[in-house]
Amino acid sequence: MFEPSLDLPSDTLPVSSSPRATSPAQTSMYDDDPVPQKRTRRKSTSHLKAVPESLTDRERIKSAAEQFAKSLSKTQPFSRNNLEAWGRQLLEDLGEQEKHLGFAMVLIGNFFWKQQFLSVPFNRRMLLLPHCLKHAAGCPAEYNQFGLDCEKCGACSIADYKVRAEQLGYKVLVAEGSPVVLRIIVEGYVDGILGVACLNVLEKAIDKVLIAGVPSYAVPLHSGDCKNTTLDEAWIWEVLEQYEPLPAPMTRSYISMMRATSDLFTTRFPDLVICHRSATPEQAKSPLGQTEDAALDWLANGGKRFRPFITLAAFDAARGGDCVNGRVDPQQVPFSAGAAKVAMAIEAFHKASLVHDDIQDDDLYRYGRKTLHRSHGVGPAINIGDYLIGIGYRLVNEARHEIGSDAACDIIEAMSQAHIKLCDGQGAEMAWQHAPDWNITPLDALQIYALKTSPAFEAALIAGFRLAGDVQPFKDVVSQFCRQLGVGFQILNDLKDWQGDSDNKLVAGQDALALRPTLLLALALQSASDEQRKRIRHIYEQSGHNAARLEQLRDIFSTLNVFEKAQALAEKSRQRAEAFADGIDSDEIRQLLYFFVDSVLSREGEPTPLEQMQARNQSLLPIVAVG
Repeated sequence: MFEPSLDLPSDTLPVSSSPRATSPAQTSMYDDDPVPQKRTRRKSTSHLKAVPESLTDRERIKSAAEQFAKSLSKTQPFSRNNLEAWGRQLLEDLGEQEKHLGFAMVLIGNFFWKQQFLSVPFNRRMLLLPHCLKHAAGCPAEYNQFGLDCEKCGACSIADYKVRAEQLGYKVLVAEGSPVVLRIIVEGYVDGILGVACLNVLEKAIDKVLIAGVPSYAVPLHSGDCKNTTLDEAWIWEVLEQYEPLPAPMTRSYISMMRATSDLFTTRFPDLVICHRSATPEQAKSPLGQTEDAALDWLANGGKRFRPFITLAAFDAARGGDCVNGRVDPQQVPFSAGAAKVAMAIEAFHKASLVHDDIQDDDLYRYGRKTLHRSHGVGPAINIGDYLIGIGYRLVNEARHEIGSDAACDIIEAMSQAHIKLCDGQGAEMAWQHAPDWNITPLDALQIYALKTSPAFEAALIAGFRLAGDVQPFKDVVSQFCRQLGVGFQILNDLKDWQGDSDNKLVAGQDALALRPTLLLALALQSASDEQRKRIRHIYEQSGHNAARLEQLRDIFSTLNVFEKAQALAEKSRQRAEAFADGIDSDEIRQLLYFFVDSVLSREGEPTPLEQMQARNQSLLPIVAVG
């Protein structure tokens, strides 16, 4: 079900039996940073995605995968590297060719999750089918917001699966893409996925959702040409109608935590954040109500809500992980009003910083819509951002009645320190923009990144640990861990800027042309010739058609291997963060930090749960089956 990485370290073991990174031993870039392992560039995986031609061979690998999965510990979700290692071992045991690696990985993933998938009631499952299974000619079905609206015409096999699944209670989705799948999961509609897809698509359905703990079972199509393709239909029927309850969940899952976070900004929002001046539509339109209305709309809608998720997940982990390990009734509210308000305060401060950052950078879009200063004006947007800061302070103050004044003060201290560091980093960036230093080094850029991004992650973690009790045992490691997490996140964000961002800023190259002290620019200047440096500066300083300037800059960056170097540094941040996580004694907290690394610092080409947890109907990663 996952893309082979092709660069699996020889000592990589499942997370349940081995640390994920080497412990810090030497220094590099920062005095307390562990030296990362060297990583090669990701290669094409097309030669690893062949499906065996005969049913006999497919059944043989399937049977072997089922036996192989019985030996695996299912207490922890697996990673991409785990799955690739298992796939390679299975192929070696069978004497099979490497080209069937992707197929073997899908089947091992299936049998890792099969027992837990079958324990999901039918009405909590989703069936995902690809559009390429529909009758190629004359299909009468239309696409709606949830995919293909499949009429029961009997012209294709989709109708057979769809009718029976719906009779059993499944949610059924037939689509070219599945932008609503994650929203459906996070908002609590389904707990398991049965899907059909080609290996090209399953390759993209990487481990992020499964790390979160969604039992999934995939049936591979025989080819990826998307034209009247075939599949082993019996493989669908053997699980579609089966239900085998388990006494308790087997594998750690963060889905309940994601849902609890989503609930803060949906069903629980009116109770947690009281409207004082905009309770009615008339009040919201009044001069006194407009600021509150805009601020609460900004807080409740849009964004990945990852920082409040961090706070709640840290709180749960420090208390023993009852929520992620299924020891809490999923139908109950797992977090009190006090903990919820602290988590929401983190989001309020974060949203405020984004409003102000968008003004300072004159960004065009945020969350798929116009930035506030473009929709409301610069003055009102500044005021709305300030209002959100006030909401954050008010929420923590309201929480003190439950969590205690000492804890509330400590949390405010952590948040205020994060706010100051953020302003230091943002101020440094703006100062550079006002008087660009064309001798900027990669280390200069990384120091700005560490100030701009890392403190928010740190404050979110510290707040969660403080809600649970004493934070001192984790404080130093958390600070070092979050610095790597934040730096890596900002590097990947820079790379993402060159591709555009459907859930955020939308415009490819928006940051690149804004003359900011990015790592990409610093890397280019570091290795550029005098002539190239002059050319880079000229591109930034000239006016003219943005698309043409962007392509000129892209050509130079590509020539200097800037994108590859930046990706390598992001990977180093990932490895360093994992090394710090390895030093945590608590298994619950250590596994949580691993999950944060996997969420924030996805490897090249991987969508992240930061993108996947988007609650709005944006372009999100499909879980398993799209055509």
